[in-house]
Amino acid sequence: MFSLCENCNCSNSTLTPPLSPPIPSSSAPKSSLEPESEVVVVVDSPTSTPEPSAAASKESDDSMTYMGSAATATANRSFPQHPFSTNPLLTRSHVVSAVTSLLDPLAAGDSPLHSMVKVGSSGTRFDETAAQVEGYARPLWGLAPLLAGGSEYEGSHRYVAGLIAGTDPENEEFWGYMEDQDQRMVEACPIGFTLAIANKDFWDPLTEAQKKNVETWLGSMNDKDMPNTNWLWFRVFANLGLAKNGAKWSSERLAADIKQLNTFYRGDGWSNDGPAEYRQMDYYSGSFAIQYLQLLYAKLARDTDPDQANEYKNRARMYALDFVHYFDPEGRAITFGRSLTYRWAMVAFWGAVGFAEVELPEPLSWGVVRGIWLRNLRWWTSQKDIFQPNGMLSIGYSYPNTYLAENYNSPGSPYWSMLAFAPLALPESHPFWSAKEEPHPFAETRVVRSLPHPRQIVVRSGGHTFLLSSGQSCHYALKATQAKYGKFAYSSAFAYSVPTGSYTLEQYVPESSLALSDDDGEMWKMRRAHDGDSEIENHDGVPVLVSSMKPWKDVHVLTYLVPPAEETPNWHLRVHRIRTGRDIMTAEGAFAVYGCRESDGKNLTELNESISEGGKADGTSAFVASRSGAVGIVELNLDERKGSVLLADANSNLVEARSVLPTIHADFKAGDVKWLVTAVYALPASVEGWKGSWKAGWEKKPTVPQWLQDKISGRWD
Repeated sequence: MFSLCENCNCSNSTLTPPLSPPIPSSSAPKSSLEPESEVVVVVDSPTSTPEPSAAASKESDDSMTYMGSAATATANRSFPQHPFSTNPLLTRSHVVSAVTSLLDPLAAGDSPLHSMVKVGSSGTRFDETAAQVEGYARPLWGLAPLLAGGSEYEGSHRYVAGLIAGTDPENEEFWGYMEDQDQRMVEACPIGFTLAIANKDFWDPLTEAQKKNVETWLGSMNDKDMPNTNWLWFRVFANLGLAKNGAKWSSERLAADIKQLNTFYRGDGWSNDGPAEYRQMDYYSGSFAIQYLQLLYAKLARDTDPDQANEYKNRARMYALDFVHYFDPEGRAITFGRSLTYRWAMVAFWGAVGFAEVELPEPLSWGVVRGIWLRNLRWWTSQKDIFQPNGMLSIGYSYPNTYLAENYNSPGSPYWSMLAFAPLALPESHPFWSAKEEPHPFAETRVVRSLPHPRQIVVRSGGHTFLLSSGQSCHYALKATQAKYGKFAYSSAFAYSVPTGSYTLEQYVPESSLALSDDDGEMWKMRRAHDGDSEIENHDGVPVLVSSMKPWKDVHVLTYLVPPAEETPNWHLRVHRIRTGRDIMTAEGAFAVYGCRESDGKNLTELNESISEGGKADGTSAFVASRSGAVGIVELNLDERKGSVLLADANSNLVEARSVLPTIHADFKAGDVKWLVTAVYALPASVEGWKGSWKAGWEKKPTVPQWLQDKISGRWD
């Protein structure tokens, strides 16, 4: 049994008991009522709370009332459903409608002359003008290809007027010329792209004076300092947009930027987001920036820079064979890295493949490319809470959430998602639109593929798409960086969680992480940076990620990440050797899942196998089943590593606002050298018949490979 309501001292039975226990005396939460050998989970138990009132008893007996109220609460909305959320997204015309439905609400945030759009009121690290320029410029990623492809948008005049006002130094809405490392540089990229492909709407109607203003404003970045990252592409597109219209541009600067960007290339299609001093290959290496913009450049510069255009197309062909494994057959993308508030920008690479008209290797036909792209967009239509009441996008992932936000995310930032719509520039006759949508090519195929450049192993096994990761970290002080880059595993079905605070495990949420504390569980450390570089080793034909970390100078953790074996397809192993010079507590989590009962919406209680819902824990394991699927974690080496089901802080998970985390705990003394053999079970609810198969899968524990047994036994190190 397990307990989400431990050490409860509430005296009023009509109130919900507090769900976060006090700081425990060891890393595993304990209840004074539980036997020493197991972790008890009791919610509203008569042994831990007073006898309920007559009214409460009547309500608890009336399951239909609970079920009705839960269904009503789930369906209830504070504002009407957004048109995007009901769009079938099957055809080009559906996608045009989706873009217009995203653009229309922005009119309400327009400044008088339309050069800025206020999407919300939260702050960011740069000035408010730049934040509202984001609100103006980022939607152009969708509007420009819509117009270039021959469709119309009745509000396009607002954006033309905004460009005129924002670039006019005599206008009260002038954006201001760019300075060193200015956020306006980012927004110059969609503006340059718009001038390149939709010039009949955005350039041709302008007067000579207005054209000069645009030229001067975009050119103001050519002599400024920029971050040595994907940002260099933004200046490339500013110059490209000017060049396409015969305006003054800097060919020298464009050539220098392309040359520097090419130094980020690591091989096999992969580029780092910056120089060789660090490894950061997230969605910015693909859909958010580098691969995406390389493909747009390949199309737009095919006549002026044909060799480079062909090189970028070849990189895309190689990259696509890896990147396809970041998406599952249901359309979900693996959540990994920063800026995930850009949402369906995660699939923009596939749209850029269409825009650039790149034929990919088998099995990536046009039908497959279109299918990956559309399924992801359709998955986002099922996330009904991504919008604000004003119809504009919110900061967050599946719901409004600033815990995951970066310090550079303004309310207008989520409209970087609009770059996914580049294929609207193609006619309906193009095979991107005309090919029959095909299923994911690896839906029924077992995949264990090592990606040496990003230091990942992508996996499709037992109906679960995920990756194992070791070796990446953000090169600057990013919020929740341990969660975004340091976890052992990232999943498409079970989104990652971020910390909500810095006090007790419930706020740190050690999902897919090993957390360590040296102060009795108040503060916890999880992997951020590595101690040296990671490696991908090969053992018996299986790729294994090997890495180490030093959370303190006298604590060293060596970790082996082993993908699922064929006979236990829903289990992966995380094996840690811990050498500690101090007393520490440890807690390691599986994947986080939805934490409530479907019948009444209340917190999960102990496992009910007949409906595959609830949780259980014992001296070495913890398990939870809910609408998310079935997830568990078990220790295979130590005799005791106590299990619990952690009630994670609300809004810590990117998809589920209420989540729980199966967790196992162990304490170590100074001088200890211990091996932890962690096995993690994960069966998504998207697997047909999961409720009838999880038990057998959970009970069949994986075998520890002999080479690892030899290491643990000390036969070789």
